[in-house]
Amino acid sequence: MESIRDIKAAFDAIDGDYGSFIDNYSSDERSGVQALVKRAKSLADKLEKEKERTELMLSYEKEYGDCRAICGIDEVGRGPLAGPVVAGAVILPKDERILYLNDSKQLTAAKRDELYDVIRKRAVAVSIGIVDHKRIDEINILQATYEAMRSAIMNLAVKPDILLNDAVTIPGVDIRQIPIIKGDAKSCSIAAASIVAKVTRDRMMEELDNEYPGYGFASNKGYGSADHIKAIRQLGPCPIHRLTFIKNFI
Repeated sequence: MESIRDIKAAFDAIDGDYGSFIDNYSSDERSGVQALVKRAKSLADKLEKEKERTELMLSYEKEYGDCRAICGIDEVGRGPLAGPVVAGAVILPKDERILYLNDSKQLTAAKRDELYDVIRKRAVAVSIGIVDHKRIDEINILQATYEAMRSAIMNLAVKPDILLNDAVTIPGVDIRQIPIIKGDAKSCSIAAASIVAKVTRDRMMEELDNEYPGYGFASNKGYGSADHIKAIRQLGPCPIHRLTFIKNFI
């Protein structure tokens, strides 16, 4: 008889196919095996629900499925007091699914990092656009956001036929656009762009924390936390602060 240790190893090696494990071991009456079967059934149920959720998040992609290349667009960094605004542009493959895509704010940092690597590996095309703090001060954050989005679109290796945008219509773009309110929670393409933009910017701010210590950029990512505002008042602004955003603190 197969040992429980070996069965546990088989359970740990499952890569999504919980059905085979359940079929193979459901008749084993040992309590340890039944506990593993119960866990497998629970995980199989969660996986099925995630597949259903993912299909719902592909409703816009299916609606415009006649388009050859559908690109999701999103940005991160409109609200911080320091650092750049970053836009992501992602064209996902039509013939495969990436599970767990969601609004980047709804995911843990570890899950975002994991999905970032998956998106980079499996997407048809991925691009980012970055506009720094100086340009934000010069033209305002809304125009800087549009500029970052246009840059992300232009940098794509594949030209999209249609853009699924998170809420906005980007001026100066000759590609059909579909603005979707809360699109990063409704479209896998926009969610993927959200994750790419978020991970890119977070990593930039973590690096900038080493260059400009004292403001907590690694943890606050440039947003106006109480400790960040206190540091601005005590230390003054550093070279990556948006001066138009911190007028009330200096």
